[in-house]
Amino acid sequence: MATLAATGLTNRQIAEKLYLSHRTVGSHLYRIYPRLGITSRVELAGAISAIS
Repeated sequence: MATLAATGLTNRQIAEKLYLSHRTVGSHLYRIYPRLGITSRVELAGAISAIS
């Protein structure tokens, strides 16, 4: 889910791909940010590439 968000997809677009609610996607991303030590979606791509 985080990798899809890092590519620039919106929560609604991610939800359609994964057959989830866009609110569920937002909730998951909200919980991932502190674990990655980031505060915005812009920082997500850098954080994910650092992990991989």
